[in-house]
Amino acid sequence: MEPDDMRWWQRTIAYEAYPKSFQDTRGQGTGTIRGITERLDHLASLGVGALWLTPVYRSPMVDNGYDVQDYRAIDPSFGTMADMDELIARAGERGIRIVMDLVFNHTSDQCPWFLESRAGRDGDKADWYLWRDARPGGGAPTNWRSIFGGSAWEWCEERQQYYLHTFASAQPDLNWESPDVRQALFDVANFWVEKGVGGFRVDAITYIKKPDRFVDGTPDGEDGMARIHDMTANTEGILDYLGEFKRGVLEGHDVFSVAEANGVPASDLPRWVGADGVFDMLFGFDHMHVPMGAAEEWCHAPAWRLTELKQALTGYQTSTAADGWCPVFFENHDQPRSVDNFLPAGADRTQAARCLATVLLTLRGTPFVYQGEELGYANVAWPSIDDYNDVSSRSQYEFALREGFSEAEALEAVHRFSRDNARTPMQWDAGRNAGFSSATPWLPVHDDYASQNVEGEAAEADSVLSWYRELARLRQDHDELLCGDYHELLADDERIYAYTRASANATATVLANLSVEPAGYDPGLTRGSALVASTHGGATPGMLRPLEAVIYETR
Repeated sequence: MEPDDMRWWQRTIAYEAYPKSFQDTRGQGTGTIRGITERLDHLASLGVGALWLTPVYRSPMVDNGYDVQDYRAIDPSFGTMADMDELIARAGERGIRIVMDLVFNHTSDQCPWFLESRAGRDGDKADWYLWRDARPGGGAPTNWRSIFGGSAWEWCEERQQYYLHTFASAQPDLNWESPDVRQALFDVANFWVEKGVGGFRVDAITYIKKPDRFVDGTPDGEDGMARIHDMTANTEGILDYLGEFKRGVLEGHDVFSVAEANGVPASDLPRWVGADGVFDMLFGFDHMHVPMGAAEEWCHAPAWRLTELKQALTGYQTSTAADGWCPVFFENHDQPRSVDNFLPAGADRTQAARCLATVLLTLRGTPFVYQGEELGYANVAWPSIDDYNDVSSRSQYEFALREGFSEAEALEAVHRFSRDNARTPMQWDAGRNAGFSSATPWLPVHDDYASQNVEGEAAEADSVLSWYRELARLRQDHDELLCGDYHELLADDERIYAYTRASANATATVLANLSVEPAGYDPGLTRGSALVASTHGGATPGMLRPLEAVIYETR
């Protein structure tokens, strides 16, 4: 592939903003759409060409917007549709296209669709959700456990039936078996295409197709329940539905699609992305599961090795090499901060963040930077579970207690993996509330805001932010970092992640020491190459300092 053959979304850097925590312009303690518009220059300085917003639709905010009440309205806490139109226009002037988050597995229980469905078994929308009778003798239809903990079934008095919820009970699952449901969702997406958005991130898409029969799963905990993920993720026939989405929304428009696809292994990616797939890119989570464990139960997080992480990342690279494209990411609004998630305890935060950034922005694919990642944000560690807003954190805490863990052990798991780690307010300066809001923020600002903020880091040549900006320039100046082939080196090394990116005219060799000890390598790997960049300013061939990353080039 040559740069001229690449689509716009392959050449750019994508950025995920969590609007509630990005910039408050009303003095209300929560972010607004206008706040995002005011900060577009910061994103432009990072080379961002695609801006993914987590949901800003009208919502009761049980799950911070992922419980949608009205897909065609902006929640008043964020502003108005006029504010959204202005954001799309002002971002476009800077070469940034807005990416909307499509929450299509479920709605809010306050969505008019659900209110009509729950009213009775004979209405027009009676089958728009997944309703089942109680077991003979009473009780939930199956023993499935929701991802947020507890039964995945909720009793409804009006219908005298249970409805299914993969996530919170306030998030009933839609019935994709209904053609009317699918068409209603496609109409929603086309509404936003007509608004001028540049693409879609599609939430929790692997759960939309349920099995033909609902049966109990094998219990995996003391609660006697089975994970719903094991029973419903990536069910056969899902690609038929998603093919309809591609034909009904994506084809014929200059938009891209990236799906959150838990449960899709790297070996299955060719069926999901590329010319014969249904999406342009797919967020796989094999690498995110390495520190957490595939069970996604925080109190059971395993010990892990760097080779496992490298194998997962290489799996994405190789499975999409012939026909496909990767979104490359280490953080998002559901994940802990990468410096705590992937690097040893006690690692220097600045060097750790610069090292990970080097990998993030040099792998083949579109890098997705999450807000604050470009500043080297770390996890929070609040003293009580009552300090946490995240519904999942509270559920995981209670699950850990039921599993026999102490309160201290359960809280330690929350510190490690809570989604609130990624949701603290953006830190713009060292002033009050880090420049995020003049009011008390909805979540506390991280206590490191005086040193980790945009204004301060922009003035420091060796800051994490300055390094991100330098890497963004390198990507544009070196074609092999945009479109070159990927080949892993030193696959068995437990300290160094190394690979080449080779185009017709040049080869870049990237080496990152993801440990807190010096690490040696064969200097022949870089012999005859010119040093392009180093996180530590200069490099010694054959040796990497702790958390050092280097880029060499051969032309």
